[in-house]
Amino acid sequence: MNWPAILTDKLNVAYPIVQAPMFGVTTPAMVAAAANVGCLGSLALADMPPEKCIENIRATKLLTSLPFSVNLFVNDIPKIDERLKARYASTKNFIERLAAEHHLELSLPSMEQIELISYQEQVDAILGEGIKSVSFTFGNLDDPTIEKFKNHGVVLIGTCTSVEEAKLLEQSGIDIVCVQGIEAGGHRGSFVGDRIPQVAGISLLSQVRDEIKAPLIYAGGIYNARTLLAAQTLGAQGFQVGSLLLGSTESALKEFEKEKLQNVDESEIVLTRSFSGRYARGIKNKFIEAIENSRYILPYPYQNKLTGELRKLSKENQNLDFVSIWLGQSVNGYRRSSTGDLLQELIKEVESHSPSR
Repeated sequence: MNWPAILTDKLNVAYPIVQAPMFGVTTPAMVAAAANVGCLGSLALADMPPEKCIENIRATKLLTSLPFSVNLFVNDIPKIDERLKARYASTKNFIERLAAEHHLELSLPSMEQIELISYQEQVDAILGEGIKSVSFTFGNLDDPTIEKFKNHGVVLIGTCTSVEEAKLLEQSGIDIVCVQGIEAGGHRGSFVGDRIPQVAGISLLSQVRDEIKAPLIYAGGIYNARTLLAAQTLGAQGFQVGSLLLGSTESALKEFEKEKLQNVDESEIVLTRSFSGRYARGIKNKFIEAIENSRYILPYPYQNKLTGELRKLSKENQNLDFVSIWLGQSVNGYRRSSTGDLLQELIKEVESHSPSR
């Protein structure tokens, strides 16, 4: 296969394959393993405080000397008012009672105890570590941040879930657009309008390709040569894989969570706002069933912060009913190989389906 050169040149990698930045799953070891086989490793920083960003970047650098990207959450943070305080207290009480009914004793943080970090607070830490590509989701960077990154030679990768979002990213000077189909695992990157676009990747990717000129990475359902080549046919020059790596040795998922992946059925995979307040695709469980259609879902990031301690305790107790396991619609076996081996196998399979480079 003649791999598209536009992204390999721009991102300084051998292959235009991106290891998805899956917060809670991605580890420095996973990022380094992807980078060491010529792909773009992506370190999920989410809303970590600056010192934690530096710690994770440096941990990754100890494992690879090759380039890798970092990924940010660029969502707006709703202002706290009396109504939100009352909703938070009500949701906190409901979740504590629900957990107790299932033999999980915990005390969730009050609204005053949670720490909220904006992406603007992370920028200097990232630049100070010499990172040269930054991806982001949940919104678009503000103009001063875009300018600051550009002045330091940083390649910017924005996430869209609609044609309108893709156009906005390109118009603001974002270098590369990651097109996220509805089948992708994890959180939706939607940021225009109140309702998330539910457009399948095959339709969205081709529509975005017709409307913008920026290079495209496609995310959603890629796990073998056929799915990758289909994305290329529809206009993608880069290919992001996430669910394929969930069972890898470098994945941060616990053993009991990886065992669940081995037996997951496609009917269990749903879109839900229950854990974070934003729609994400993952495995349905008792928590989702209890919360999803209730009034106990706060706007992101408050719901996410509130349920964090619940998920942590559930992991410690190996309780599948109260953890969030995000994955896409393409059930793929979730092999227990290393990230590097899984990516190299994908590369080899793609190249065997088409003329050599």
